[in-house]
Amino acid sequence: MKILLVACNAKYIHSNLAVYDLQAYASDYADHIVLKEYTINQQKDDIMRDIYLEHPDVVCVSCYIWNLSFVKELMADLIKILPGADFWAGGPEVSYDAEKFLTENSEFKGVMVGEGEETFKELAGHYVEKNPQDLKNMTGICYRDGDQIIHNGWRQIMDLSSIPFIYKDLSEFKNRIIYYESSRGCPFSCSYCLSSIDKKLRFRDTETVKKELQFFIDNKVPQVKFVDRTFNCKHDHAMAIWKYINEHDNGVTNFHFEISADLLREEELQEMSTMRPGLIQLEIGVQSTNPDTIKAIHRTMDFEKLKGIVDRIHSFGNIHQHLDLIAGLPYEDYDSFRHSFNDVYALKPQQLQLGFLKVLKGSHMMEMCKEYGIVYKTQEPYEVLSTKWLDYDHVLKLKTVENMVEVYYNSGQFQNTLEYLENFFQDAFSIYERLGSFYMEKGYGDVSHTRMRRYEILLEFLEDVPEISMDQVKDQMVYDLYLRENLKSRPGFARDQKPFERQVWDFRKREKVAKNAHVEVFADGTVLLFNYADRDPLTNNAHVTDVTKDVFENLNRD
Repeated sequence: MKILLVACNAKYIHSNLAVYDLQAYASDYADHIVLKEYTINQQKDDIMRDIYLEHPDVVCVSCYIWNLSFVKELMADLIKILPGADFWAGGPEVSYDAEKFLTENSEFKGVMVGEGEETFKELAGHYVEKNPQDLKNMTGICYRDGDQIIHNGWRQIMDLSSIPFIYKDLSEFKNRIIYYESSRGCPFSCSYCLSSIDKKLRFRDTETVKKELQFFIDNKVPQVKFVDRTFNCKHDHAMAIWKYINEHDNGVTNFHFEISADLLREEELQEMSTMRPGLIQLEIGVQSTNPDTIKAIHRTMDFEKLKGIVDRIHSFGNIHQHLDLIAGLPYEDYDSFRHSFNDVYALKPQQLQLGFLKVLKGSHMMEMCKEYGIVYKTQEPYEVLSTKWLDYDHVLKLKTVENMVEVYYNSGQFQNTLEYLENFFQDAFSIYERLGSFYMEKGYGDVSHTRMRRYEILLEFLEDVPEISMDQVKDQMVYDLYLRENLKSRPGFARDQKPFERQVWDFRKREKVAKNAHVEVFADGTVLLFNYADRDPLTNNAHVTDVTKDVFENLNRD
């Protein structure tokens, strides 16, 4: 008997924590279980061949909004070449409408609904021990029995500490993100989120967590991404973990947490202030700053408090902050979203993610679609098309803004240029709104561009902006370019450095400046030294020193 656990991830660098948990929890049947991970970017024929050559008796596949259509197409063909195998699905994308899923997808024998560890272990036992009666008494499944579809109900939640640690052999996860879970469930009731359905919040034993994190620290894993929905919802749990990783820092590993910033206490902030730059990064879901929207989505957030805490963390200069907004929420029209964007943009996070509402199966938002006039895509990821407050024209405009934010803000390659531009636009949102419109008008939107070409397009766009100094813009762009790397070829818009060649050379020789460092003389006479051997651990930018006095002293002597 061979049982195949299958994951189809969005990218190669991702791993599927769920299927590894299932495999580990069912270790009694380890000799019968094989795990395979693929990506939705692979050819289906290649995956089909690989699965076929395993000759499995049972195939269990994990289903999410990013892979459901891919999985259904794959399994519909696999059953033709594996007619004797049973196919089972699991995951959030099939748990909440299991009967409907089985009715529409006849190739599947059944669905494991909700938490899968105990259910999969029992299911493996059912097949290995060949006991056909087991399915009738097994909770946590919906299955096909002849012409009938039988739902045995959801299983009671389990003790999170009973799941074995899956990362004993890191060779399987080389060059991939390590995901880790220290809690399940969420104390909040955000109407767009499936985590709000599970109110039974529980935690992995803190001492166990410490031992497992030490394994990552000892092995100098580059990044560990916690999948906890609100990591800091229990103060003593979060504080113990943050204190532990700070005290045992190896100088390499980065830990990613999704938190609610307005829940942070002074003790936690004090601990964060002492951390190595890059030890942790925080993802903070703001979603909207419209009070009516926050109330409608059942979200608990004090934006003024959140703002103060984000500013406080920013002042530490050691923590990457990633802030999220969601377009398409109730009571949020285009102008309201502009306001929310400007509120969050003013906090200067390292990343600002502009996402769009996804109407998930089982969520309260799905129940409210008629009242809110929400129209969304038929197929996953069920993204919003329009609402009572936001028509499709404005959704399209926000899509363009999202693209511009991703290219120009989140890339971190235009930071100083963008800060300069804020002085010449109505607000920050307008920069990306107008730049996005320019891209579409010029036909640049559907073309892939090099980094340098992005600078050139931005320059072209700014030519029609009143009162702006193009010389200063160019200097800001040159500054941003050299912050990232010592360019092999200078951009055409850069200031000619030939008049300063001798003086810069004398300075470099006198001060023994490294060959891979760069010295730039700007239009206002400022001279900056870019040291690429000393980079900012958060931004990866070169360390910059003002050497104007040193270079000009040399000029004066000459």
